[in-house]
Amino acid sequence: MSSEPVSSRPAALSPTDIAGFIDHTLLKPTASEADILQLCSEAVEYGFKSVCVNPRWVKTATTALRGSGVLTCSVAAFPFGATPTDVKVYEARGATLDGADEVDVVIDIAAAQAGDRGALVDDLTAVAEAVHGSSSILKVIIETALLTDAQKVLACEAAVEAGADFVKTSTGFNGAGATVEDVALMRRIVGPGIGVKASGGVRTLEDARAMIAAGANRIGASSGVAIVTGGSGAGSY
Repeated sequence: MSSEPVSSRPAALSPTDIAGFIDHTLLKPTASEADILQLCSEAVEYGFKSVCVNPRWVKTATTALRGSGVLTCSVAAFPFGATPTDVKVYEARGATLDGADEVDVVIDIAAAQAGDRGALVDDLTAVAEAVHGSSSILKVIIETALLTDAQKVLACEAAVEAGADFVKTSTGFNGAGATVEDVALMRRIVGPGIGVKASGGVRTLEDARAMIAAGANRIGASSGVAIVTGGSGAGSY
């Protein structure tokens, strides 16, 4: 389970403090090696928690970040979640074998919409076992923009039952991203022992502080530099 604390005084967090919450993200399909190396350089410079990249770039990021203390995060079944469990497991395990410290997997969104808790738990348990077998962290993306509140609760409960370390709001590719209301709901459902990652549309320091105030202890953002420097927040995954 996630051991990262939930902040009780987020308004007092400085930009430097906020940097330690951020997964500095580049998941565009057009990202180049130069783009990934720049992402890693920025993560080291600003003290971000991790970089989050597509599986194609895990080895590149891991090599670039070696010895820096910045983690490498990757994704599985991204961005739709509509792949069979064995494919999710293969992709997640492959990312960890390539050096990923964390994997963000998309749930079976159709199963969540159908209220099929058993399918969600079985799917996520298999992925969790694969990821934890490499001593890596699993974050489960529930894609809040596509779910009702009841479905969000079901998805979060299934993720906890399956052994996830975090629940995460969004991919940033399927409708709206994180909202304060969704983060607060997710925190209430999973309790203090599971991480909550707010991602999608977090572009400013004020956005980040609001998400942390609502219960997030990780922020996924492609605008990490803008968040901590006060620059333009126009980044896109």
